[in-house]
This record gives sequence, C-alpha cells and structure tokens, in this order.
Amino acid sequence: MSFHEILDPLTIIKTVGLLGVILVIFAESGLFFGFFLPGDSLLFTAGLLASKGYLPISALLVLCAIAAVLGDNVGYAFGKKTGPLLFSREDSRFFHKRHLEKAHKFYEKYGKRTIIFARFIPIVRTFAPIVAGAVAMDYKTFFKYNLIGGLIWTWGILGLAYLLGNVVPGIENYLTTIVLCIIGLSFIPPIFEYIKRKI
Repeated sequence: MSFHEILDPLTIIKTVGLLGVILVIFAESGLFFGFFLPGDSLLFTAGLLASKGYLPISALLVLCAIAAVLGDNVGYAFGKKTGPLLFSREDSRFFHKRHLEKAHKFYEKYGKRTIIFARFIPIVRTFAPIVAGAVAMDYKTFFKYNLIGGLIWTWGILGLAYLLGNVVPGIENYLTTIVLCIIGLSFIPPIFEYIKRKI
C-alpha cells in the first residue's frame, strides 16, 4: 500500500473505521507531525458515509469535536513547554520550520481569532495551537476559541456532508472528485495570501 493510499480518507475509514477518524482528527489538530493528515476530506467522507448508514453520525459529531479540541490542547501544551526552542530547531523529515513560521505570521495577523480561522487552513491548523502555546496566549482565552473553532469545523463539515448525502442521490459515486475539490478549496486562502504578498 502506497503512502498516498494510506492517507486516502476512504482507505482510513475502511481500515480502522470510527477510531481512525478520531485519531486522525486528534493528530492533525495539534501534533506537529500531523500536518500532512487529511482532516477536512476525512471529515467530509465520514459524514457522507454516515448518511448512508456506514458510520454513526451522533458518535462522529461528539467524538470528532472532542478529538479536535483535545488535539489543540496538546499542541498548546507542547508549544508552551518548548517555546522559543521550536523556532530554532533544524528541519527534519516530520518538521519544517517554515510551517511553524507560517502559523506564527497568521497568529500575528489575526490574534486569538487565529484559533478559529486556522481550523479551515491545512498545515496552519496543526501549528496554530503550538504557536499559541509558544507565545503564552492566555489559556482560558485559547480554550474558548479552541472550543468554538473545533465545534464549527467538525460539526460544519460533518453536517454538510451528512445533509448532502441525504438530499443528493448517488453523491457517494463522486466522492473522489468531491474530496479533491475540498483539498483544492482548502489551499485557496494560503495561495491567495502568498499572491497578495508578492504583488
């Protein structure tokens, strides 16, 4: 099985089911090596399959939200403990300083709202809570925005997929195309930001 197949949302669900979805959401939300995991597309795929009865939507809504919030908390704790050492760390296979710096710039621009906005931007989503911890963001403030962001992200994507799965006949036949579109759309904000800086 190739690396691409391992990260395919449908493969993850077929292989490890609900537990796999929860673990990926947890890891991508705050473990610095989880930035490459398919959070958005996995949530959408899980919601769509739930609409067809393959996964329990109630369990997905509750457990994915908890996993997202807990993942961010772990990221915050890691950032607070390691602090400035992270920014001087050398690149490795699972760590690239540019990802951390990108999240830091995002944090400087949007402040505490970053914790919500970052949920919808790959890579930044993983490193935003780590940066929040590294810059010693007030924990109560962090937790509030973390909770709001985690609920909006998980419930929003799961709910949309579940709704579409119930109202659009045969939508599951276009799952690959939809997932590719989600991945493409999720990269629009960072691409737009990059172009804006270059102009």
